[in-house]
Amino acid sequence: MTTTPPPPASPAARAHSFNAAAAQYAAHRPSYPPALFDTVEELAGRPLTGARVLDVGAGTGIATSLLHERGADVLAVEPGAGMAAEFRRALPHLPIVRGSGDALPVADAHADVVTYAQAWHWTDTTRSVPEALRVLRPGGALALWWNTDAFDIDWIAAAAERKGRFFGIDIAEARKAAERTERADPSGRLDFTRRTVRWSRRVPIDTRLGNIGSQSMFLVAPEDRRTAFLEEERGHLLKVFPDGIVEETYDVLLLVARKP
Repeated sequence: MTTTPPPPASPAARAHSFNAAAAQYAAHRPSYPPALFDTVEELAGRPLTGARVLDVGAGTGIATSLLHERGADVLAVEPGAGMAAEFRRALPHLPIVRGSGDALPVADAHADVVTYAQAWHWTDTTRSVPEALRVLRPGGALALWWNTDAFDIDWIAAAAERKGRFFGIDIAEARKAAERTERADPSGRLDFTRRTVRWSRRVPIDTRLGNIGSQSMFLVAPEDRRTAFLEEERGHLLKVFPDGIVEETYDVLLLVARKP
């Protein structure tokens, strides 16, 4: 696809775009491996079982559900109406409140652990850093993580290049910039430890395409261009995975900081 890249959307428009696509997000987005939560426990210095956890930017509840399964007493916080509605539909037994990381709707020293799965970059760190410190108990931990593509795998690197051409950006360079630890807290108040956890999943091509289409950059792109890109991407994937089953490989970037 060689047409002119779509104009960039504002961060606010991208953040709000998930609400109209919450069901697609829930159906196609990747989960997280058990090893991630093992590492969170290691770096937090305590088990998740019995911990009071605040999962912020919970979305449709992918991470919230896994934290609950690990035995955490977890409360989800989600700003978006559409995402919160999908959460309640799928996980009626788990508590969720509306709110954002910039103004958390809980009392001081409420949580042992505060988590952000795929969500910290939507916050204003001048507000979300002091809010995380406010709601954490002494010795509590802030854990941030993102599923990122494993660019050392040829087909994934090629797919990223196609996506970059579509949007007129260098995906690899943009990711390097986003992964700088200091970006998570420019104020320097938090001392993050960084780990990477690799995992993979095997999914049908339609799930792969649904996952791509649920990303905010695509959700705000013109529908005709988005549809054309995804159909072209289907052809590329079928060349690599002629049986129609894609093996996606992810490196989960994990940052954990403890409150003194």
